[in-house]
Amino acid sequence: MSQVFDLQVQILPEHLDELGQVQQMAYLAWMQQIAQAHSTHLGLSLEIFQQLKHAMVVVEQHVQYRKAAFLADQLILRTWVSKTDSMHSYRDYALYRAKDAAIILVGTTKWACVELSTGRPKRMSPTFIQAYSALSEQVNPFDFTENTDF
Repeated sequence: MSQVFDLQVQILPEHLDELGQVQQMAYLAWMQQIAQAHSTHLGLSLEIFQQLKHAMVVVEQHVQYRKAAFLADQLILRTWVSKTDSMHSYRDYALYRAKDAAIILVGTTKWACVELSTGRPKRMSPTFIQAYSALSEQVNPFDFTENTDF
């Protein structure tokens, strides 16, 4: 069963816009980065995708920006699988500031399983369905007190 997965985000000057706050494209890149890292953690690396001849690709993304983030901020990006059906998985995200647990953004990405050789939709294999199982309802992904890794 999937659990929450955290990644410490390093804000660099190139992530900032002309107002000195983190720009939108940096957030999207971090969401992609943590999705790949979490997938690998769940046993589905690029090499496994290639062996199985199918992979997950983004088909829809929603992001809600709640606060600005700046160069000095220490951020933690959290992700988890919230729902899975035979062809899709839905991954949620929460980016929060470490010092006060203020939520910077929340988001959801809909991923579709595709055949690598054709790019056409494909039902997820049992390996994918098992790895991308939804987070237990007993786990609160917005409880940031559990993070002691950083």
